[in-house]
Amino acid sequence: MINNPLMKQSRFPFITALRHFTPLAGYFIKNRWALIIGLACLLLVDLLQLIIPLIIKKAIDLLTRGIATPALLFQEGLAIVGIAFAIGLLRYVWRHLIFGHSRKVEQDLRNRLYAHLQTLSPSFFQRMKTGDLMARAINDINAIRMATGMGLVALTDGTVLGLAAIGFMISISPQLTAISLIPAPIIILFTRILTRRMSTGFEKVQKTFSDVTERIREAFAGIRVVKAFNREEWEYNRVKAEGERYVSQNLHLARALALFFPMMVLFTNLGLAIVLWMGGRLAILEKISTGDFVAFISYLNLLTWPMMAMGWVTNLVQRASASMRRINTVLQEQTDIRDSSEPIVVPRVHGDIEIRDLSFQYPDTSSPQLKQVQLHIAPGESVGFVGKVGSGKTTLLKAMARLIETPPGTFFLDGQDAARLSLRSLRENIGFVTQEVFLFSDTVRENLLLGRTGITGEDLEKVLETTAMKEKVETLESGLETVLEERGMNLSGGQRQRLTVARALVTDPPVLILDDAFSMVDTRTEESILNRIFSIRKGKTNIIVSHRPSTLARVDRIFVMQDGEIVEQGRPERLLAKGGVYTRLYEERRLAEELGAL
Repeated sequence: MINNPLMKQSRFPFITALRHFTPLAGYFIKNRWALIIGLACLLLVDLLQLIIPLIIKKAIDLLTRGIATPALLFQEGLAIVGIAFAIGLLRYVWRHLIFGHSRKVEQDLRNRLYAHLQTLSPSFFQRMKTGDLMARAINDINAIRMATGMGLVALTDGTVLGLAAIGFMISISPQLTAISLIPAPIIILFTRILTRRMSTGFEKVQKTFSDVTERIREAFAGIRVVKAFNREEWEYNRVKAEGERYVSQNLHLARALALFFPMMVLFTNLGLAIVLWMGGRLAILEKISTGDFVAFISYLNLLTWPMMAMGWVTNLVQRASASMRRINTVLQEQTDIRDSSEPIVVPRVHGDIEIRDLSFQYPDTSSPQLKQVQLHIAPGESVGFVGKVGSGKTTLLKAMARLIETPPGTFFLDGQDAARLSLRSLRENIGFVTQEVFLFSDTVRENLLLGRTGITGEDLEKVLETTAMKEKVETLESGLETVLEERGMNLSGGQRQRLTVARALVTDPPVLILDDAFSMVDTRTEESILNRIFSIRKGKTNIIVSHRPSTLARVDRIFVMQDGEIVEQGRPERLLAKGGVYTRLYEERRLAEELGAL
């Protein structure tokens, strides 16, 4: 979260708040013609509103002088009706254009935010709560939309109408104008004090809203666990506590807002009371005409909106400024993993993988996850990785797909330093099935394709048959067009895993990485699937993480990992005969499977 020392130190907090909107300048330039026409219509509306008191003044003067006729009064009334019609038409145009501009800002900013999020490294999403990102993408951007729409209108309208009204008031009576504006310095002083409070309050409210969003998201995502342990009341109280904290922050902010608007009304009406007292005397003494007096009061009433607009604009801008700061913190994030200055594009690799002295340590951890790892996997070789939990297997596989950043000169693909390869071409050559099974709330077809083109129905049928999912998909209501529930929950765990494997096989990548991809599949089905995979992928590199002896027996070579190091490697039968770490892991797993079968 960005600290806000400028807001505390600046003598002009409102102007400081506006500086946070600098990233939006491009959107205003892009929509400049709509804004120019919209603001022109808005200013014409203000001008027409200022003419109405003059017409009323003229009509009243005609009446007080006794020279009014029905025809003259009808003429003045008709002028007001015509002006009202023009105001209605122009108001429609500016609302359409300016509010349309704010919607375009909302759309473009949300797209920009999401596009930027797509470029960030997985480490960013590990330290940033999902609920916080959702709050920024929804609530914060809505606040910015209000400021760029209604806020812009209130600022322009209030400033122009207010200054013009004061100008007309001065033309009628400078003395009366000076008296009516006596409360203005008090309003300015209170505004400065309250805007500082509101700025801090809005930022706290937005942060608390993020916490509430994250708590609710987590409650829905974990609903099955909550129900399984009969902890509905516990989870309800946790969400309730976050909601109460959010309400508390809003009430604290509301105290400042509750002072602002009544203060505007109070001082505006105080000025009106002074005018009635002083102006009435001037009218009685005929120093100003009755029409001038009525017109002056009309202009003073017109000042009520600019005074209210000042409070509204301050409210909208301070809220949006707090939101813009939160959006800017994300937009200023830089990815840890990026293409080199001159990335190499490789259309299709052979699958030769080499790791040289690779060490890696996650931030905020006490020891490295990888220590001087060295290995070589030949093109077309099928290898297995085995080791206890936390031995570094998954971290090593993530390094191969550059899902974590490793030092240059440590990972080579087909003899090329992977740090110099473009991320797009590297990952297009690797089919990676992670431990985390994730399916989108979309059709089975789209979950397999992920937007990729050039893949036929026969290709999809082939990978479904390879992963033993063809019959299951055919039994679904609409086959490949069946829409899966959230995270694919209308499928079993094993079926979801097999579908993610099929997704990786669709493009027949030169390198296939399966990180414990069959943990929820029974042994017999896994054997059948692996036999098919090895059969159709002869000559391509396959990397498998597994703990099942039956799986590991099928690979050409096994790498045994322990505490971030490769402690053994070789053919499965040779490692078993060696009686080392792999033998102990093998026996432990075999015994566990035998006990599970009892």
